[in-house]
Amino acid sequence: MEYSHTKLVSFLLLFLILFLSSGAEARRQPNFRPTKLFVFGDSYVDTGNTMKVDSSAWKDPYGESFPGQPAGRFSDGRVLTDYIAKYLGVKSPVPYQLRESKPEHVKYGMNFAFGGTGVFNTSSQYPNMTIQIDFFEQLIKNNVYTKTDLTPSVALVSVAGNDYSYYLLTNGSAEGFPSFLASVVNQTKINLIRIYELGVKKIIVDGLQPLGCLPEVTLTSSFQQCNSTFNALVGIHNSLLNEAVAQLNQQAKDNSTFIVLDLYDSFMSVLNHTSSTSGHKLKPCCVGLSSEFSCGFVDDDNVKQYDVCDVPKSSFFWDLVHPTQAGWHAVYNKLRKTTALKQLY
Repeated sequence: MEYSHTKLVSFLLLFLILFLSSGAEARRQPNFRPTKLFVFGDSYVDTGNTMKVDSSAWKDPYGESFPGQPAGRFSDGRVLTDYIAKYLGVKSPVPYQLRESKPEHVKYGMNFAFGGTGVFNTSSQYPNMTIQIDFFEQLIKNNVYTKTDLTPSVALVSVAGNDYSYYLLTNGSAEGFPSFLASVVNQTKINLIRIYELGVKKIIVDGLQPLGCLPEVTLTSSFQQCNSTFNALVGIHNSLLNEAVAQLNQQAKDNSTFIVLDLYDSFMSVLNHTSSTSGHKLKPCCVGLSSEFSCGFVDDDNVKQYDVCDVPKSSFFWDLVHPTQAGWHAVYNKLRKTTALKQLY
């Protein structure tokens, strides 16, 4: 009887040890499973918020690769939002402007991004990021999304350079540029904090892509070379952004994560290994017949004033600013190999 009691105690102790160690292991395992994606920003992530009457994204040949017709994406097909959603295992979120016509998709999150916008006002008539977050906050107040909905969600924030384009367009001084850079990053940080305080605990923000390699810049060199001055400014922006995000992660008191997607390195990595049928890896697939025209432009006689390459997937850039679907897919494949997206799980 004494022997059986000893065996029983030993068994219980062994069970307790195994149970506790199993529990510790379980606690170490990631258990975050995103169910929704909320998107803020500009044309790099917009999937249909701009109006059809004044946006090239709703005109041919945009959307010819996906979904087969213009659908409000600034590309021949999918954009970064679609690939991030794919990575998370959720459906690409419905554009804010289409939420009432597609109520069944609201459960997957929402896209508040508008092409042409920045963290501050730009030449675009569409809402800047502060107002986009206002829209999000109002939906929460209206109980469209609850705290339970937001806890397992991810936010994607895109700042692709429209603030800087507008600064230069409005004759901003070279002397004032460093200060403006700092203000853009600081406002971005404020936006990230606000999204976090509204309840989203996993937030991705894009680093700036190599602006000096965009076709609208390389056009002056016949798409032969990137502008090193522009790319140096991008380096400053990205350095400040990484510092700001590191501070946010240090200050976070829960399991929140702020993640920077390194678009600069991913773009450059793809471009350095891209061979184009045109011989110019920086040349866009769709380009205006002259500097007066852009991709999708049709004159009063309904005559196209642009050329489109035969095989969009052979080009990295779609138009003067945006990648092709193939370009975005290649960038996404680079990002998947980094530690950034893995932090979401």
